[in-house]
Amino acid sequence: MTETTTTADQGFPPDVVIEDTVRWLEKAVIGLNLCPFAKGVHVKGQIHYAVSEATDAEGVAEDLYRELEALAEASAEKRDTTLLILPHALQDFLDFNDFLEVADAMVEELDLGGILQVASFHPQFQFEGTDVNDVTNCTNRSPYPTLHLLREDSIDKAVEVFPEAESIYERNMETLEKIGIEGWLDLDVGPRCPVTGHAAAKAGS
Repeated sequence: MTETTTTADQGFPPDVVIEDTVRWLEKAVIGLNLCPFAKGVHVKGQIHYAVSEATDAEGVAEDLYRELEALAEASAEKRDTTLLILPHALQDFLDFNDFLEVADAMVEELDLGGILQVASFHPQFQFEGTDVNDVTNCTNRSPYPTLHLLREDSIDKAVEVFPEAESIYERNMETLEKIGIEGWLDLDVGPRCPVTGHAAAKAGS
């Protein structure tokens, strides 16, 4: 079941936010095979999309708490993973990155360590030591700041099927370098292009 909170008054209808995220998932994550585990849960309809109305870290924390509890209580067959999408909060990558410590602490607070974990994607994602427009950053760039709630058991099962999981990172770098920034932009993975959106933000600062 897809969660659709009311955000139309802020210019981000939840259905559009979800459609943008699904398009990114299908065309980039699955289309470029950046994550070989994503296609299965997508095809089976086991991904839960939740759009947050939060505009600050405190609000995001409340939504994350709720979604962690909901995922822990849900059947893996019906809801294997959750994408908590943040169209109004933590737009700055450094602020978003700092929040990940809060997310990890919350997992432990809920006694979900070893059961769930939180991964992340962001339109301004940047690997340390890279230029902002380095195409390899796009491996972790999504249309909106997104917290990915995963089950540890599902990760373990996926690694069993794909034993060379440690090679995914290097292969993704090669894939992005091969298509180049123009190839990435041609994917049209959302109204907020991860690269041009960041460049525009820098130009306006």
